Amino acid sequence: MTWQTARRVRDFKPTIFAEMSDLSAKHGAVNLGQGFPDFPGPAFVKDAAKRAIDRDLNQYAHPHGVPELRQAIAADWTDRFGLAIDADRHVTVTSGATEAIFDSILAMIDPGDEVIAFEPVYDSYPASVQMAGATLRAVRLQPPDWTFAIESLKAAVNARTRVVLLNTPHNPTGKVFTPSELQAIADLAIEHDLVVVTDEVYDRILYEGALHVPIATLPGMWERTLTINSTGKTFSLTGWKIGYAVGPDHLVTALRSVHQFITFATSTPFQIAMAEGMAEARRNSYYGTLLAEYTERRDVLTAILERAGFPVAPVRGSYFLMASFENFGFATDVDFCRFLITEIGVTPIPPSALYLDPASAPKLARFCFAKKVSTLIEAGNRLDRSGVAVANAAG
Repeated sequence: MTWQTARRVRDFKPTIFAEMSDLSAKHGAVNLGQGFPDFPGPAFVKDAAKRAIDRDLNQYAHPHGVPELRQAIAADWTDRFGLAIDADRHVTVTSGATEAIFDSILAMIDPGDEVIAFEPVYDSYPASVQMAGATLRAVRLQPPDWTFAIESLKAAVNARTRVVLLNTPHNPTGKVFTPSELQAIADLAIEHDLVVVTDEVYDRILYEGALHVPIATLPGMWERTLTINSTGKTFSLTGWKIGYAVGPDHLVTALRSVHQFITFATSTPFQIAMAEGMAEARRNSYYGTLLAEYTERRDVLTAILERAGFPVAPVRGSYFLMASFENFGFATDVDFCRFLITEIGVTPIPPSALYLDPASAPKLARFCFAKKVSTLIEAGNRLDRSGVAVANAAG
């Protein structure tokens, strides 16, 4: 018997992150590709998880999230952004931000609808839109500052548009959308009665005074915005997969209707630990230390790459940067990344996988600096030893 898989997934392939990580492991490369830290998360969060496990808090959590974590998230929003958030009505905990994005898409759009996103676009967004039977339209961010044309955004809207997918700070570019850019998006959403789903998982990782403004805080936007975040990024515990969504009753209720049948609930002891961690981080200097350490790592990797001949685009937020390999003559970013992994022993990600038309992607590679400084230095040593090899391979 010949089995046919669903049309919605027939053209899905392993993600570029899994593909490059597998190749990296095979060749013993320094993995600066996939966005996971290689250093430990804070002890005060891990210790809280151990206590929760030892207290036998190991059964299903409430599907909306344990009350302690929802209350901590609501308090954080109120303190930082001045919005009165109801932990019971406005917050839902999910199995990572990726699930929250998928839940949001399934809850907000029907087959035949359209979604706007900013390109390069994180690879789960197009997949989520495709599985919902909808179409993704991309508005391109232009290097080196990753600005976009307001007219291009306006031109992407039509009668079938339902959702704008926003990501700030932006992966993979490190862009932080400016207040004026956010206002332009908000004006368009209000004019055309669109929902904004905004992925803000790097909102604590900002540089040179960059300001993170949740679009939900702009006038007229709370009632039409779902804001997605992830404690895993903030506390360097990505494997725990504790994400969440914040928004008004009617949007959160719709998201919950999907969430209950996707994962139902998320790890109880890890949720309790994150609640304690958020409270402790507000009392101690954790967030300041986090930012200082990421600033150092960004600067170390930037210096390494530029010394090796790869100019780096400005990074205002997140723990990724984009570096140009145009001077080395490789035909595509995939060719460049494969060579760097297999011959030099350093792993980046080819961002062309994050464009709807990969052939139109600029000649850039994404590097992750959520790594120990010693890891970054080892990558630099390999690049320093192999600089001539890179030039010769491209030539």
